Amino acid sequence: MGGMIYFYTLKSADLNISSKLPDVGTTIFTVMSALANEYNAVNLGQGFPDYPMNQELLAKVNEAMLDGYNQYAPMQGYLPLREVLAEKVQYLYGGNINPDTQITITPGGTYAIYTALTAILRPGDEVIIFEPAYDSYVPNVIINGAIPVLIDLRLPGYNIDWEEVRRKITPRTKMIMLNTPHNPTGMVLSPDDIRQLRSVTQNTGIFILSDEVYEHLIFDDIQHESILRHPDLLERSFVTFSFGKLYHCTGWKLGYCISSAPLMKEFRKVHQFNCFSCHTPSQVALANFLRNKDSYLRLSAFMQEKRDYFSMLMKATRFTALPSHGSYFQCYQYPRISNETDAVFTVRITKEHGVAAVPVSAFYQSGYDSKVIRFCFAKKKETLEAAVEKLMKV
Repeated sequence: MGGMIYFYTLKSADLNISSKLPDVGTTIFTVMSALANEYNAVNLGQGFPDYPMNQELLAKVNEAMLDGYNQYAPMQGYLPLREVLAEKVQYLYGGNINPDTQITITPGGTYAIYTALTAILRPGDEVIIFEPAYDSYVPNVIINGAIPVLIDLRLPGYNIDWEEVRRKITPRTKMIMLNTPHNPTGMVLSPDDIRQLRSVTQNTGIFILSDEVYEHLIFDDIQHESILRHPDLLERSFVTFSFGKLYHCTGWKLGYCISSAPLMKEFRKVHQFNCFSCHTPSQVALANFLRNKDSYLRLSAFMQEKRDYFSMLMKATRFTALPSHGSYFQCYQYPRISNETDAVFTVRITKEHGVAAVPVSAFYQSGYDSKVIRFCFAKKKETLEAAVEKLMKV
């Protein structure tokens, strides 16, 4: 006699769903992009380019596929890519990185951040986060059972108040999260910030997560203060990067993490049971592409030209620029225009004037409104011109 198969219908009433992220809704980027589409607005809200990626790199991906690089890459990532990244670190920062034990290729920078946090955090640990902050940081901490300890950056330059950091450190402090160049503000860390970081973490068990996805998009001849310059800090750090942001192919979702060998061992324990392996043809292409140092050395000048052009155009408007020394973004205040909250103001200019931005209050857990909005200038000249022509009427 054959066995009988039973089918059960599980009703939602039978489920006791206790959300791990009860306060999380749809991201502001999704909301504003949907609004931009609805009103046919110029989208300077979400951080992605609207111009083509490098054609040489694109050709190398096609070549890799035709050459048969279509199966799993190693869990750690394609070794020649890790080797060329180690060479880049040596060239730029003087750091000696072992490509076998200290670098892992990941499906994007945000994934690398989540994996690093998951490898280290335990319930009840405290993590210092500076706000405004990239929107994944706090949910990533909370979902690991840890506690975000929030510190506001100081306007107008969005600087770190290191005395407040010292006051907020407790025996439960497990990690400090940094982001340079900073999203959403374009702030960059200074040599003094690095000295202060070393001072507050020395002789402690505090780890560091340094989000450096805009590593090569830094302006005004400022040196990028990467954690990779400092072997003593790297010993306690995860440093995360993004190929997608740098090479105008955000849809590739490809990045990497560099750490000390003991920390990377823990990182890979999480990684191998989550993603395991990333897109092989892209890794092969990047390994070949990055052998030419110009592939990354020319990026800052390329993006600074866009920032400068956007800033020049915006002088014809009533918006007030805040400093931006890196990333895709520049923040603006609007005291000569309105006293509306930044959330209300961004929705209104999207609907009435056809330009989408992002309210910086969305990068604070409290929704703190400093009446600052963020524009993405990683766009074609025609896009920036069309946007500013509309913003001149605000």
